[in-house]
Amino acid sequence: MTKRTSATYFMKEELGRRKQENHLRFLVPVTPCDGVMVKRNGKSLINFCSNDYLGLARHPLLRQRSKDFMDRYGAGATASRLVCGTLPCAEAVEGKLARLKGAESSLIFNSGFQANLSLLPALADKKSLILSDRLNHRSIIEGARLCRCALAVFRHNDLAHLEEILHKSRYLDYSRIFIVTESIFSMDGDISDVAQLVEMARGYGSILIVDEAHATGVAGARGMGLTAGTAVDCCMGTFGKALGSFGAYGTFSKQMRDYLVNCCSGFIYSTALPPSVMGAVDAALDLVPEMERERKQLMEKARDLRAELHRMGWDTGPSATHIIPVIVGSEAQTLALAGRLEDAGILAMAIRPPTVEKGRSRIRLALTALHTDQHLNQLIDALDRWKRTKQK
Repeated sequence: MTKRTSATYFMKEELGRRKQENHLRFLVPVTPCDGVMVKRNGKSLINFCSNDYLGLARHPLLRQRSKDFMDRYGAGATASRLVCGTLPCAEAVEGKLARLKGAESSLIFNSGFQANLSLLPALADKKSLILSDRLNHRSIIEGARLCRCALAVFRHNDLAHLEEILHKSRYLDYSRIFIVTESIFSMDGDISDVAQLVEMARGYGSILIVDEAHATGVAGARGMGLTAGTAVDCCMGTFGKALGSFGAYGTFSKQMRDYLVNCCSGFIYSTALPPSVMGAVDAALDLVPEMERERKQLMEKARDLRAELHRMGWDTGPSATHIIPVIVGSEAQTLALAGRLEDAGILAMAIRPPTVEKGRSRIRLALTALHTDQHLNQLIDALDRWKRTKQK
């Protein structure tokens, strides 16, 4: 074996291990068609795994304003925000977003992963304590690890356990304490108790950070998430899901914004989002507050689908929103079910470790405002056929 081959052998070993454990992943091109239809491997499929919850990604207003902003400001922002990348459109979007969220200020980030990876390291020091929900997104977990400070994980949505840790922390010399969670959890579709978390954070002098990536657009007053108008210290959300575009944001006090502009490396050292993206986000922020009917219908569809899945004997975990896990268990069976669904004209991806815990592999169903009763019935029929086959 040559030196070069030896140096890269770990890649072959890791890929082989993942293949053996049914964890190997592949990129397969998907072409959007009308509504929720896509083409994959030359076949038309109903898409049940897109995060485009309100169906805005191909909305004519987003596409037109994206073109308008590009025509006005160019194809790229050309620099980071602190150099010459703070275009008027970025400041306008931040102002509009802060008003809608009922916050003092907001700041745009290039992605949700980037925001979560860089927010905590900017705010925490080595004497800090970070309290993180056990099922937080990988970006939050990685951001917390980068802080190199004390980290405690509380049981999922278990506020009694969180308070137990907070109570013990009173007797230790931490410089600051952060509580980090999601408002709607991305893999289980359940909801955190934001009001109680705010009260708890205040009682223990902690800083509360809530990720609203999957709540922005679909939950809360005017679709502005479950933290809108609350005393949450820092809310992170995204534009790439219900808002149909790309990028992320944080809302907080003006003081925290000023601090992050000066201390958040992920913001400081990144070229700003292009004007075309800002145009689409700007249009989405005009549309979303007026889409109450779509939000109501989306949650009703999710409720009815969960009830039907329960009737068939499927485990949907603690889901209470438009994200519905169909928990299968083993990786092999989950992959087999995803393949059977694709044969039935449905795109619903298998979610496996390390995204979810071992033994909790699932089909993650993401409902959107564009799914019709016919689409849902086709999904139900396919899942019912699989269930009946397995019961024989």
